[in-house]
Amino acid sequence: MSLLSAEHKSLLLQLARRSIEFAACGQVMQLPSAIPVPLMRPAGAFVSLHESAELRGCVGFLTGEKPLYETVIEAAAAAAIKDTRFLPVTKEEVPTLEIEISILSEFRETSPDQIEVGVHGLLVSSGRLRGLLLPQVPVERGWNALRFLDETCRKAGLPPGAWNHGAKIEVFTAEVFGEPDHNTLDRAS
Repeated sequence: MSLLSAEHKSLLLQLARRSIEFAACGQVMQLPSAIPVPLMRPAGAFVSLHESAELRGCVGFLTGEKPLYETVIEAAAAAAIKDTRFLPVTKEEVPTLEIEISILSEFRETSPDQIEVGVHGLLVSSGRLRGLLLPQVPVERGWNALRFLDETCRKAGLPPGAWNHGAKIEVFTAEVFGEPDHNTLDRAS
């Protein structure tokens, strides 16, 4: 079930693109003054950038400490210029980028046998180390639940199998939508 209308999704994608354009030019986008009420609710979100079907940046915020539209604006700018796995996006690249937004649900602790590939995203943590993978990642890579757990451990800087040795496992769902056609991959429940 979609939590946002097509118009709200379109507006979030437009805001993300504008934020990326400003960030690529070394500027910060000013927050808009008129925002629909559903985009004012606090929510965690990730913005993923793709270029020629390859990941070009992905940054997000786990919890909703700010209104959703602000979270998306900040995550988009950060995905463009602060994802340390990539060089910063240039202004020439911006038109070639495809944007995907994942709006996160609340997190809940779970056991490995309760993980549903394609439905759940994972957050694995132990002490100060934590790693997160979005629900679409194991589907795109053809992973089963155990591989998904191991890869999330690796992302956290933990050894594979740490989930079976005291690491905390949390799941979440995400409402995922993006360009170019704004199709929704509804992983919210």
